[in-house]
Amino acid sequence: MAVTFDYKVRDQSGQLIEGKLEGDSLPLVVGRLREMGYLPIAVTPAKGDGLKTEIVIPGITDRIKDEEIALFTRQFATMVESGLSISRSLGVLLGQMKNKYFAEKISQVRSDVESGAPLSQSLAKFPKQFDTLYIAMIRAGEVGGSIDQVLKSLAQQLERSVVLRRKIKSAMTYPIIVVSVIGIIVLAMMLLIVPVFKNLFKSLGGKLPAPTQALITISNTLASWRLLLVIAIVVIGVVAFKQWLKTPSGRLTWDKFKLKPPIFGPLAHKAALSRFSSTLSSLLSAGVPVMEALDIVSEGSGNAALSEAVQQIKAAVREGQPFAAPMRLNPFFPALVVQMVEVGEQTGALDEMLQRLAIMYNDEVEQTADNLATILEPILIVLMGAVVGGIVICLYLPMFDYIKLVH
Repeated sequence: MAVTFDYKVRDQSGQLIEGKLEGDSLPLVVGRLREMGYLPIAVTPAKGDGLKTEIVIPGITDRIKDEEIALFTRQFATMVESGLSISRSLGVLLGQMKNKYFAEKISQVRSDVESGAPLSQSLAKFPKQFDTLYIAMIRAGEVGGSIDQVLKSLAQQLERSVVLRRKIKSAMTYPIIVVSVIGIIVLAMMLLIVPVFKNLFKSLGGKLPAPTQALITISNTLASWRLLLVIAIVVIGVVAFKQWLKTPSGRLTWDKFKLKPPIFGPLAHKAALSRFSSTLSSLLSAGVPVMEALDIVSEGSGNAALSEAVQQIKAAVREGQPFAAPMRLNPFFPALVVQMVEVGEQTGALDEMLQRLAIMYNDEVEQTADNLATILEPILIVLMGAVVGGIVICLYLPMFDYIKLVH
């Protein structure tokens, strides 16, 4: 739906002009004014057009997906590599963006670039969309005159991350559905079936086995006001856990724990190693200084255990030691990683070796993600059978005592 905007612009002679213009979004109106040869000074929605203003829910309606950032970076790299200027490339991309909130940010980036600001400085105004790694590599590309190559490298890394995240999310869909079904079945049995047996046992009298009594107690809790107390305890526990995760020691302990469970532990470990290798390789190949690169890797690692390990590497490198020395003492890095890093340092091709490691671990994570549903299916079936079967056994345990009394 078109919205009316009030604008103030200057023409080529510098004269101030005011007026109104309709458009689907603010960036499109600004772009149209520029195409008309005007320099926009102020563009705002018209006061009488408030009913047409969309409701914006922060984090939901104005969300910019990782896929959109990856696509933007890929198209940006292609245009710059083709010889288009950064400003013109941004203008072309701006005209085809469907996400108007992303378009608004890119429009501001373009305005800053046209005003003489570096691209890295303009992008740094939006840290949620363009993280420290992104800005550091763009800055290195500006210094080295290889902005097109840096954008291509960033696009590849973002695309791999998007594909991997999508595969893991898809693989987790089946387990989540199965666990939800188990929960619904258990809840239905507790609220509908267990009370029937409870009344039966009450009419027959006698002492119930401990498992049966525990099951009835749970059923009574779910069907009474005490359920609210249980929910309150769970909510308090979740809030306390989240607060604990915000502490450095809590985050470190939890991130180390995530690497230990079977199936998911190795998956998280390999994903962290892939991210470490890919990020460090991209930064070093772009010409980012080693110390700055290690800081960026530590900050964007996504795992406190890896961040701690990277800081240890940084401390050792500052003292003149090679990368491989502190890595060999840290259990986070497998022997293969240490050996390949050592060879990369000796041959002067550390960034290349790290890139090979990144590709290898990324492939392993993708393969594990593809097979995750197959691996978890028998485990989930056994879990469902154990839960439902356990409830049934608890309900029928008293029957054996009653049968003995009859005989």
